[in-house]
Amino acid sequence: MKRKVFALVDCDNFYVSCERVFNPKLKNKPVVVLSNNDGCVISRSNEVKELGIPMGAPIFQYEDVVKKYNIYLLSSNFTLYGDMSRRVMETIKTMCPDIEIYSIDEAFLSFDRFKYFDINDYIKKIKDKVLRWTGIPISIGVGETKTLAKIATKIAKKFKECNGTFNLLDRKDVDEFLKKVEIKDVWGIGKKFEEFLKKNDVISAYDYKYLSYDWVKKHLKTFGLRILLELNGIPCIEIEFEEKPKKSISTSRSFGKDLKDYKDLKEAISSFITIASEKLRKNHQLASIISVFIMSNPFKGGEKYFKVSSHYFSRPTANTLEMIKAGLDELKKIFKDGILYKKAGVILQGLIPEEEGQFFFFDSIYKGSREEILMKTIDNINKKFGRETIKPLSNGILKKYKMRQLNRSPNYTTRWEDIPIVKSG
Repeated sequence: MKRKVFALVDCDNFYVSCERVFNPKLKNKPVVVLSNNDGCVISRSNEVKELGIPMGAPIFQYEDVVKKYNIYLLSSNFTLYGDMSRRVMETIKTMCPDIEIYSIDEAFLSFDRFKYFDINDYIKKIKDKVLRWTGIPISIGVGETKTLAKIATKIAKKFKECNGTFNLLDRKDVDEFLKKVEIKDVWGIGKKFEEFLKKNDVISAYDYKYLSYDWVKKHLKTFGLRILLELNGIPCIEIEFEEKPKKSISTSRSFGKDLKDYKDLKEAISSFITIASEKLRKNHQLASIISVFIMSNPFKGGEKYFKVSSHYFSRPTANTLEMIKAGLDELKKIFKDGILYKKAGVILQGLIPEEEGQFFFFDSIYKGSREEILMKTIDNINKKFGRETIKPLSNGILKKYKMRQLNRSPNYTTRWEDIPIVKSG
């Protein structure tokens, strides 16, 4: 049986690395990227990791550390990160077209067709090319399964002598490395699994690898068996070259300040529907259901309030205006005076390919209709001249619902006016 060869590419401290590409003064400095409304840590430079600030930590709890070490605090800029991710993945494809984009900063590669290549040399070339073309540092691990490739990448990141690449293939000391990998760091092991395994003295990936098949089958079922086999070099999870169609699309925000007026909440919901419908059309899908939810601030006094309301379309649609009308009708049903609202959002569900819509006898077909042509025209204009060049009036102007982003970087790669200008001396 031909041996499988998997690799995992993982961008190092991705959001921080994106910021450093366009702001060189951040290099070798402690940098943190914060979540929506500048609340929690979602990306840290190595310098910050050494200071002991954990991922997900509310930054206000570390104000003294931030001041003492002059840590740069940056607001998240997902438009920039998304575009930089696209550039990284496109660069990788030039050297390995068999790629599964796993997340914004990770991709699995299949090297099955690379039997005449020196794998160690080739992954170093991929790493160098990505850094040269995009400015983003990456780590690459190689193994006989996806799970082992994940572990190899963690090793590549952890030990400086690896220089960002590590290959587990043909190593006789694989078990020695597995002993150094905590059970929580094994792909697929969640919090509950971790707690159960530790109670049974399974502390490392090595311990898990040598569990009995019957014990795993009894206590951890099929999912646990898959991990066991993968740790033993038997592939159970294949590369998925084709992106799976989305089952739902959601857009939600926590507000920079609490909202109490219906008008402000209406503008927020209208804007969220506009964004979600753009994603829907980009995926060439139609939505059968739209759900709207609103919630109060759980950290303040007063009534705790969370409500959801849904509308079922008689004909699946991708028409922003139709969805806004339906969504705002649902908002009216659940809005309550006197509540301080902290978060709201919309969810599009029942998604189907745009060419497979099922309709009632008297419904017009969305595909090829005048409304589809209108939506595509608006999308093309906004793509060329910038988001919200054309937008529904119900989205509002002042946008009181905007998130707090005190230190957000420009959209260097996606907005003309934000492109850096190099001035000659």
